[in-house]
Amino acid sequence: MPQTLSHYDTAGRVRMVDVSAKPAMARHASAEAHVKMNARTLKALHRNPKGDPLEIARIAGIAAAKRTAELIPLCHPLLLTHADVEARVVRDGVCLTSAVRTTGPTGVEMEALAAVAVAALTIYDMCKALDRSIEITNLRLLEKSGGKSGTYRRRSDL
Repeated sequence: MPQTLSHYDTAGRVRMVDVSAKPAMARHASAEAHVKMNARTLKALHRNPKGDPLEIARIAGIAAAKRTAELIPLCHPLLLTHADVEARVVRDGVCLTSAVRTTGPTGVEMEALAAVAVAALTIYDMCKALDRSIEITNLRLLEKSGGKSGTYRRRSDL
């Protein structure tokens, strides 16, 4: 784990990290988010006149992964070799997970997180007419591999 924050120079100014000397290598990250909703909204999920919220959220998440550098100011634009989002109905809402891969000089954690965040927001947008109390929770990195810092796996706490 780095002892300093990499997005600051020695004078304390914000900067984009220079990855030009880093070798390209296979990198992977996955993340999750949970969309909590009441039972009535969950039951109506597949009868949404706007379309299937889970499939639309999945596509929105993939698009977000591809455009992460446009959303996060100091994030590097990356050529993704894979991006996917899975949406699963669970007892109290929808569980979203992402998987993102690249072969490049920097990791794809932000792309994996952006994918599930935007997918969760899409579900909220499509269901808010029924329930404005929908909550987006547990947005978090599950795993990352590749690069100097090696592999990280979130300990299961659910």
